[in-house]
Amino acid sequence: MPYLIAVTVLWAFSFSLIGEVLAGQVDNYFAVLTRIVLATAVFLPFLRVRGVPVRHRLALMALGAVQLGLMYGFFYQSFLLLSVPEVLLFTIFTPLYVAVLDDLLAGRFSPVHLLTAALAVAGAAVIRYQRPESDFWLGFLVVQAANLCFAAGQVGYRRLSGQLPAALPAHGVFGWFYLGALIPSAGAFVVFGDIGRLPASALHWGVLVWLGVVASGLGYFLWNRGATLVDAGTLAAMNNALIPAGLLVNLLIWNRDADLLRLAAGGAIIVAALWLGVRHGRAGKAAQSPAT
Repeated sequence: MPYLIAVTVLWAFSFSLIGEVLAGQVDNYFAVLTRIVLATAVFLPFLRVRGVPVRHRLALMALGAVQLGLMYGFFYQSFLLLSVPEVLLFTIFTPLYVAVLDDLLAGRFSPVHLLTAALAVAGAAVIRYQRPESDFWLGFLVVQAANLCFAAGQVGYRRLSGQLPAALPAHGVFGWFYLGALIPSAGAFVVFGDIGRLPASALHWGVLVWLGVVASGLGYFLWNRGATLVDAGTLAAMNNALIPAGLLVNLLIWNRDADLLRLAAGGAIIVAALWLGVRHGRAGKAAQSPAT
């Protein structure tokens, strides 16, 4: 849980940095590729080859390609169609995807996980800035594609983590995740990238370095690590904790108009969802523990 909370605070700034500084000024595909290259560089010195079965390397690369490579492609495109608050609003469906995918892969139905996710969605839905207007449906679908990729990666890593060699440190194998993300991001830039819209200022480069090294390099490692330590319901709710955090940063720094009452009410509902998810997770672990 501490990992997820820390990354939530860290990522709260990413939405506004992308939407307010990069979108429309720096080519999306170049921004995505640069961010993933920098994240890969952070973990490349620790990359382990020996002791990591080929199937695990390929699995990690596949997860990175989906959760990071494909997701970023959709995510950055959404900022050309929607405002930062709208992008944040449309991410409210991610917890449902996390809960449902986890249940499907486990061959079960967990009403509590869905209830936790639904409460988190309700809390985020309370925080509504305005009725979306232009490019509503296209923007909505693009964000949902990003949400599905992000959810699938989280759920997949949770399931794979238990199969990874216990003798190797997590940071020693996570580099394969970023190597996988490089494949679709590099391909997308080669095919769709616009070299006429490369970063033109120190601010652009500074934001890209921050997003690549810190938000992606450190952030995704800690988020996926945290995802292995909580149940699916809590993970689903934490996905929506990003929404009020991102809106708050957008309000305070970029001076966006906001309904503070709705922000507080929605945040309270999300906190309740987190409490429910954590309580259910602890109860489940206690029920599975041997008597002492």
